[in-house]
Amino acid sequence: MYLYQPSSGYAYNSDSIFLYDFISQFKPKGRLLDVGCGVGIISLLLTRDFHIETDIIDKQRLMLKYAQHNFSLNNLEVNAHLGDFQEFKEDIKYDFIVSNPPFYDSNVIQSQNEHLNISRYAHHLPIDKFIQKVKKLLKPRGYFIFCYDAKQIDKLLYTLKEQKINPEQIRFVHSKIDRESKLVMIAARLNSKSLTKILPPLIVFNEKSVYNREAKKAFEKAGTQSIKGDY
Repeated sequence: MYLYQPSSGYAYNSDSIFLYDFISQFKPKGRLLDVGCGVGIISLLLTRDFHIETDIIDKQRLMLKYAQHNFSLNNLEVNAHLGDFQEFKEDIKYDFIVSNPPFYDSNVIQSQNEHLNISRYAHHLPIDKFIQKVKKLLKPRGYFIFCYDAKQIDKLLYTLKEQKINPEQIRFVHSKIDRESKLVMIAARLNSKSLTKILPPLIVFNEKSVYNREAKKAFEKAGTQSIKGDY
């Protein structure tokens, strides 16, 4: 699968590939919304692999333009929405809402590049308001599957429980087996009563800094080839 990205500024990374692989285990069906879609990498792959109707939303016109082009390039259909997710219309309900949202702490030194700043920092989509909005858009028993900063797991779980979106499966990602986790992937479901499963961690690299088998297979399954180009 070919897809275009800006030659500078925001570019998708391994987080999106691992999240795509994680979401795939739940075999998405029905209608899916990709929040903060960027160039569309996650929803592109899911639309390719599963029989779903796909919506994407991004507040950056440039990113949405790339995403729409990438769907067209790969002969895939999509309903694209430009705007802030917090103001998104609520007349459509979704079976799946997925996202690799901005989650870096706003108190650190921030990028002055507007596109990078919006793509990275949490104040552009605060987690409490994000989850509140997700609840309004999910169908009964709908899934919310996303990744986030592992250090904020306490706030994530508290807010999900508060909104009755039950975290059913949690998986931490570690760059190496002896490194702390910086990313967590969560599959939560509206009104679920299931006990939470903490899955075995995803260890990305071995001691020789080579991709471990599972990480390598995720990239192979995605099968993406990125093309740098500017509009």
